Amino acid sequence: MSVFRKQASPPDESDNKSSLGLRINVFFFSTFVIFCVIIIRLAVLQFVEGPTLTDVETSRDTKNVPLASMRGVIYAAGGEKLAYSTPVQSLYITLTKEYTAKVTDKKTGVTTLSPEAKAKSEALAASLVADFNKYGDPNAKKLTKEDIIETMDLDFRKSLGYMARRIKAGLTSKEVAYFMEHKDDYPGLEIVEESTRHYDKGTVAVQTVGYIKPFKSSSSLDIYQNIISAMKNNQDPGLTYKDDEFVGFDGLELQYQRDLRGQNGYQEISVNPQNMAEKIEKVVPPVKGNDIWTTINKSIQLKTEQAITEQISWLHSHAVQGKTHPDALTGYAVAMEVDTGNIVAMASMPDYDTNIWTTGSLPTDVWNDIINNYQNGTINPISSGTSGNGLRSVLLMGSTIKPLSVLVGLNEGFFTTTSGYSDKGFATFGKAGHETKVRNSSGHVYGYLDPAKAIEKSSNVFMVDMVGKKLYEHYQDKGIDVWDKYMKEFGLGVSTQSGLPNEFLGQINYTNIKAAGSSQAALVYASFGQQGSYTAMQLAQYASTLANEGQRIKPQLVSKITDANGNVVKEFKREVLDEVTTFDQSFWKEIKQGMNSDVTAFADFPYDFARKTGTSQQLAKGQLRDNGVFIAFAPRNNPKLAVAVVIPEGGFGSNSAAPVARKIFDAYDWEYGLDGVPKKNVQSANDANGEATTKKGDSATTNTADTTSTH
Repeated sequence: MSVFRKQASPPDESDNKSSLGLRINVFFFSTFVIFCVIIIRLAVLQFVEGPTLTDVETSRDTKNVPLASMRGVIYAAGGEKLAYSTPVQSLYITLTKEYTAKVTDKKTGVTTLSPEAKAKSEALAASLVADFNKYGDPNAKKLTKEDIIETMDLDFRKSLGYMARRIKAGLTSKEVAYFMEHKDDYPGLEIVEESTRHYDKGTVAVQTVGYIKPFKSSSSLDIYQNIISAMKNNQDPGLTYKDDEFVGFDGLELQYQRDLRGQNGYQEISVNPQNMAEKIEKVVPPVKGNDIWTTINKSIQLKTEQAITEQISWLHSHAVQGKTHPDALTGYAVAMEVDTGNIVAMASMPDYDTNIWTTGSLPTDVWNDIINNYQNGTINPISSGTSGNGLRSVLLMGSTIKPLSVLVGLNEGFFTTTSGYSDKGFATFGKAGHETKVRNSSGHVYGYLDPAKAIEKSSNVFMVDMVGKKLYEHYQDKGIDVWDKYMKEFGLGVSTQSGLPNEFLGQINYTNIKAAGSSQAALVYASFGQQGSYTAMQLAQYASTLANEGQRIKPQLVSKITDANGNVVKEFKREVLDEVTTFDQSFWKEIKQGMNSDVTAFADFPYDFARKTGTSQQLAKGQLRDNGVFIAFAPRNNPKLAVAVVIPEGGFGSNSAAPVARKIFDAYDWEYGLDGVPKKNVQSANDANGEATTKKGDSATTNTADTTSTH
């Protein structure tokens, strides 16, 4: 039997086609709707919201707010910090419109804070006062509500609207913790790390190191005038200075301002049409400044400062040449290495504590205390202290010029190293019948002198007859130019090139023919040191040039500059400024032999050394005042250190300035060794040997005792 199964009917093709068409229609319809929505939205954006959005976009801007960098350290030669910065936490507020909303009186047209803004600001200030009193330093000055309102600068008198205002600097750790934990309670407030400057409490070379002031108070200086001009056109926000950031105003702080400052960071802030901050778009951190390593040896510097102070006190109570010198109130000294040019000590006394500048302003009484000694008297005669009768630090050279006078005479052929001269105690110059007489100090008559002996005995009359008068006889009025050329070759009347700001070039009187009376008179007085006034720094460089036999080298105050990681950015080496090559070697031998003044303070000095005392006379308050001047270098034939000391109204240089120089040489010998062997190392070795010998002796004694005991 066969079984047949009926097959199913095939699907209806028309139904499938209908379903597919429906889906396609729905897809295209949906696409059409979406497309219409987009078109409509674009139309709305363009024709309805377009003007508004354009205004918003046009008014939206970004501003760069500087973030101050940490200032670099100024080190002494041994690594001691002479000037350094430490981080401090400060509380800033960025104002929003709720604090600054304004209302205008329709009748008067006066615009003031709205009542709501005023109430909001006062509430914030009151709350902050309470928090500061609770968590702040109980010994610090208390801020009042009025103080805080003033710092908020709600009227934009000090800062633009988007600029953050510093409410308080130097937050305690408790304050930092509190405001960090309650950040949401204080919108617009933020804690910013800043830095504060400190100076060595030992007041080490303070006028050389210099001081800082706020940038907004520094526009009188050329460097900051240039920076202000550059900021107007500069597009790099990292080079923008903040008004309240501290900048160098004198000394090394100013000289190396660009190195020490580093580079500011900045916040890029979006602001609204009212110039108020909306949000921080980007933060670029600051770059710490480089560190400056000075050549100043802290130990030698402090001993130099102490030596000047003690010597001034000694002059007040001990008679020199029959009288005390109570008007000697100031003193200046520079010690310069002959072979390197390194300045190891540079003292301008009295000094002061530079930390007074770090607050940003000085009380009147503080300013009055330092007004005469805050500048560097070793390079500058202005506000560098005054003696009792008003004499400042830049004085006539006196007899310290005589080694150079003899060099001039030898080089010009006026005499030779073997020439003799009979010193009668006086010399005359001028027209016959109208001669002017010049005498030696204290009326001494020295008899027969060769050039070296003339320097040693400090004969004025030798210099007059053999140098001053002969220059005039040979060159007439042009003799002034010849003399001036020699002076400048030895650094007298020109910059030492130390780089320190406000360096004085000296007071040249020999070119003032009218004041001198004649060209001959100018040359005569110049020949024994009464026609040129120079700084202690110039005298030290002059002494160094004599020691280097005509090679004038640059005084170096910085040995190197390093970055924040200690990498050397720049090193400073010996630098020759110019060199006199016309002098015969026998001339140098002659003047070094002559630099042999009798100086009691050096009676037991263990080195042969070259020196020249000076007693310059200057008119002050109607009388001639004696100023102590002294230059020296040691050792004589292998010089290592040159020193210059000036004591205004100190009397004879041998009694006033020379004792200070002796202590400087001793200090240098201890630290570095005038013979290349630091005596502190020798002392340490001797102490160690002595201790070892003692211990060995103790051991032998013990053994002997034990042996005796055994017997």
